[in-house]
Amino acid sequence: MLYVGIALLILLVFMIGISVYLVIYAMKNMHHHSLEDSRAWQEHHYDLSWYDSMEKTDYTVTCGDGYILHAQFLPNPVPTDRYILITHGFTDNHYGSLKYARIYLDNGYNVIIYDLRGHGMNSKTITTFTILEREDLYAMILDSRRRYPDMKVLGLHGESLGAGTTVAVLKKKPPVDFAVVDCGFYDMVPVFEVAIRSYHLPVFMVKVASMCAKVIYGYSFRQMRPIEALADNQIPLLFMHGSCDELVAPEHSRKMSKATAGYSEVHMIPNAGHADAVFTDPEMYRIIVTDFLRKIVPDSGK
Repeated sequence: MLYVGIALLILLVFMIGISVYLVIYAMKNMHHHSLEDSRAWQEHHYDLSWYDSMEKTDYTVTCGDGYILHAQFLPNPVPTDRYILITHGFTDNHYGSLKYARIYLDNGYNVIIYDLRGHGMNSKTITTFTILEREDLYAMILDSRRRYPDMKVLGLHGESLGAGTTVAVLKKKPPVDFAVVDCGFYDMVPVFEVAIRSYHLPVFMVKVASMCAKVIYGYSFRQMRPIEALADNQIPLLFMHGSCDELVAPEHSRKMSKATAGYSEVHMIPNAGHADAVFTDPEMYRIIVTDFLRKIVPDSGK
């Protein structure tokens, strides 16, 4: 009996140890991409000469908790009162938003990109998978409205964590006109379950990891549920998703589309994996986004 008790104690310590490691690995963002690596990756996949040659303005935005975000403004060569605010994905930085920026520039939008907290040029801190990121995006939205007084239309576009953040911020009823949600998650728990299976660990470890996250950082995985922002949402939403996304299953977008009270569309890009839709079929992606913009903002693209 003593040996059984010792074995169970060792197993418990092992599970807690692994859970603590996974929580720290994920939330402390120990594997984020450097600006140089992200820039090189983008250049390998598409031409960035248009970005290098255009006028840009760098600035910072102070969030409600005092955290400082680094942002960049890309003005449309043709004066316009339409703006898009793009939020990149987990481990990436503002360079990861450029693959979407060109679509909006071509549709007559000014573009605002920024680094999520703990990413890019920002100071190192934990990632809370929409809890604090939602507050940061809200600060970016309010700052954009104040900074650009000519603004008549402001849209959001998010990828992966940026997409989850884009949905989550809708709970705060921000002054935005539409949102494009690319491979977003309705709840982080199923995503963590997929990730933990990839380590060949039992799914119940997610619950243990969530408890560890609550103790260490003050946030549990159960708080990371963007779908809760949609029950009374009236902001038009475009959900984009790769049909072969194995990290954030396409069902996440379908569930959020059903959950929102307002207008929404769901489009699956065949054969695209996670955060890969815009590369798998760039022309289809551009057409879908452009058509959505023309429905929501009738003079878009003119």
